[in-house]
Amino acid sequence: MKLVMAIINAEDAQTVISHLTKESFSVTKLATTGGFLKTGNTTIIVGVEADTVDKVISIINEHSHSRKQMIPSTSELGMGFFPSVPVEISVGGATVFVMDVERFEKI
Repeated sequence: MKLVMAIINAEDAQTVISHLTKESFSVTKLATTGGFLKTGNTTIIVGVEADTVDKVISIINEHSHSRKQMIPSTSELGMGFFPSVPVEISVGGATVFVMDVERFEKI
């Protein structure tokens, strides 16, 4: 048994969860917040047999999209002057962890 944990951009979460559920995977959803941008993420947890891990990851990959976002950045130009300069960064996509489950009991 494996535990798939994926941190997904909040904009993609419902689509990912819908497609996993459509394929008969049971999903637990946790609301989480990212550290760098402090934006909403969703962490999903799916317990699966080892031979279906690739199917879960494929669904997550297909429905989690990376996107560009502009954020303000400051850099000092001397004499304490910090102008705001927008910087383009990539956000979204998914970070996926696959862990072994030593014991599983449904109570």
